[in-house]
Amino acid sequence: MKRQPNVLIIMSDQHRYDCTGTSGEYPVQTPNIDRIAKEGIWFTNAYTPIPVCGPSRQSFVCGLRPESFGAYWNDGIGLSVSSLSEHDYSWARDLKDAGYETGYIGKWGGSATADPTKFGYDRYINADKDYAIFRADKYPSLAYTSGFFGETDPVPLDDAPTHWLAGQACDMLEELSRSGSPWHARINFSEPHPPCRPSEPFASLYDPKQVPEWGSFRDTFENKPYIQQQQLLNWGIENYTWDDWAPTVARYYGIISQMDDAVGIIMQTLNQLGEDENTIVIYTSDHGDMCGGHRMMDKHHILYDDVVKVPLAIRYPGVVAAGQRSESFVYNALDLPPTLLELLGLPVPQEFHGRSLQPLLAGELPEDWRTSAVSTYNGQQFGLYVQRMIRTTDWKYVWNPTDRDELYDLVNDPNELINRIADPDCQETVAGLRRSLHEELKRTGDGILRGSWLDGQLLEGRKL
Repeated sequence: MKRQPNVLIIMSDQHRYDCTGTSGEYPVQTPNIDRIAKEGIWFTNAYTPIPVCGPSRQSFVCGLRPESFGAYWNDGIGLSVSSLSEHDYSWARDLKDAGYETGYIGKWGGSATADPTKFGYDRYINADKDYAIFRADKYPSLAYTSGFFGETDPVPLDDAPTHWLAGQACDMLEELSRSGSPWHARINFSEPHPPCRPSEPFASLYDPKQVPEWGSFRDTFENKPYIQQQQLLNWGIENYTWDDWAPTVARYYGIISQMDDAVGIIMQTLNQLGEDENTIVIYTSDHGDMCGGHRMMDKHHILYDDVVKVPLAIRYPGVVAAGQRSESFVYNALDLPPTLLELLGLPVPQEFHGRSLQPLLAGELPEDWRTSAVSTYNGQQFGLYVQRMIRTTDWKYVWNPTDRDELYDLVNDPNELINRIADPDCQETVAGLRRSLHEELKRTGDGILRGSWLDGQLLEGRKL
């Protein structure tokens, strides 16, 4: 009898969808991620439920929208917040209970009070702690000076965070494979989260003078929520030109390509272990990054595709046909848990907020498949600020309860530059999007809906 398949999940931090080779949008070299996509399925409309590291990762642990269990923002950055506890559900625990050997390495964020060993992972390598010890011991005098904008890392590639993590991951895969049981490994890179510090040869792989300007860069913020302009002032970048941004974007490209090289090392080890054909491999990211898009930094107080659209590739030889591209709207954190449990023949909790991708993996499109994606934001570093977004193929509507709303015609304005919320010709479209957004928020228990106060604002359009 054929053994149950292994499950290998590789997750990055703040990797934009359009910064992959297979997206074909910007000249970023990611041959190893591209290979995973080409040998399986690539999703062109994959979205995160929330573009914030901790809540997104917690959502992935349990398969629920973060607002439904109080995970509104990252823990430990000025404001206290609820998060998952060891008593909450974890699909990885289901795998462990089914006989899987499990291991977790790298960035966590799944709980403020418990590490991965409380959520079904037998082995855990705390990369932040262990790498810091390694680095301090081998390079005690190393210091950085450029802050969030990044710089070249003088450390040799083999000792860079990406490749140190890959080495640790390969050791873990070898250990898991020796068990003779099916296994699940979760490998989490901290890249390309800023500050981006690529080592050579990746630090000089991209010439800033050859890096194309983001399509959204020349945003004037006309008729948009004021908070977006305030972000430029918060970061001190209000006068930055593309010449100022290009070196930072080149480093962002560089660290993505460096991380991709580390992914290749992991995939090569998988092949050498003879596990290549019996392993479900998934590549995704918790969310994207502005990195100069709309002239902005990081990921705050906006729901542009720069931060909510994510790369998602699934490879499963013999089950998922190679060369597929799906345009269906999917969620990584919400849809992957039911997908994996169904693929492994394990019970799928009815409480999940997502649904299994298995029909899409088989090249089928159910008639009732969703036609939109909903993402949320609740603020943090620069203050609390609630946003809820619904995105279809043609339109994006952003509900900002304390400021003007946003509406973007994605057919004619794919870079989300012109806010058409007040356009009389768009009001029927707005009303329909508001109803659909309200339905999803209600279904998933979003606490922002509080009867007549805010339900009325959303449904009746009591807005400027």
